[in-house]
Amino acid sequence: MHDNDTKHTDMPAVFPVAGMGTRFLPATKCTPKEMLPIVDKPLIQYAAEEAVQAGCRSLIFITNRTKHTISDHFDSAYELEDRLQRAGKHALLDRVRNTLPAADVSRLYIPQDSPQGLGHAVAMAQAAVGERFFAVLLADDLILPQQGQGCLAQMLAIHQRTGASVIAVQQVPRQHIHRYGVVAVDDFTDDVGRVTAIVEKPEADEAPSDLGVVGRYILAPAIFDLIEQVKPDARGEIQLTDAIAMLLQQQPVYACRFAGTRHDCGHHEGFVHATLDVAMRDANLRQSLLPLMQTMLEESNTDK
Repeated sequence: MHDNDTKHTDMPAVFPVAGMGTRFLPATKCTPKEMLPIVDKPLIQYAAEEAVQAGCRSLIFITNRTKHTISDHFDSAYELEDRLQRAGKHALLDRVRNTLPAADVSRLYIPQDSPQGLGHAVAMAQAAVGERFFAVLLADDLILPQQGQGCLAQMLAIHQRTGASVIAVQQVPRQHIHRYGVVAVDDFTDDVGRVTAIVEKPEADEAPSDLGVVGRYILAPAIFDLIEQVKPDARGEIQLTDAIAMLLQQQPVYACRFAGTRHDCGHHEGFVHATLDVAMRDANLRQSLLPLMQTMLEESNTDK
């Protein structure tokens, strides 16, 4: 997670990780969904690495009492490290130590008593964030970078240029529109456009576009006062989308059509796709997977 070439920023990164992960039961009965591994690294580590690579040096986790394994993961493991050191397993030792952020990165864990929507989770970070712009990263959305620059780093460049809030968007299939907040955007220039409207999980025929908001945000501190004004929805949840809709009436909000490959790991299909994608990017795994996948394809065709 060390990146000596990345410029540090005062922008904190917030990770809402208090959800129950019910789609992945029974795997998430005792293991937080954010700790589910994509090959050999948990989802939360991918998100933390992306934030640190973008220059964030303050990581804020909105968690609950059952998610102690997340803090454990980022803590040092003296006994394990000592055993690996004694065994001369230096490559494994480096990987264990590299789960930690860089030495100058702080970590703060804020408990959320009960999940009440993304807006409520983000509001929990207000005291720690103060009057700064801040990033929000949802670990469910695994975004693999292109050419080394992560999604948040691309968004931060837009924020530094505009001084405004930025949300990540991508085109989504019409049949999946109801899963997303959806935006209307002025004409894109270099994959950046000003947001003119945002709607939470509309039906496909009511959506303002096919641009869905994915789990990366850079938000102005004004969002906290607006979250307080949001009324809970039918499920009793406070939606961040509703607060952003009010924010863009007060100040510019930009959409970033990022370069990278995004997998929605909050659903089984996306989780499997992410696992295969990451595995195929590893030369050794790719070599063994290709013939296996070919065999499985041939057997599937035979069964038909």
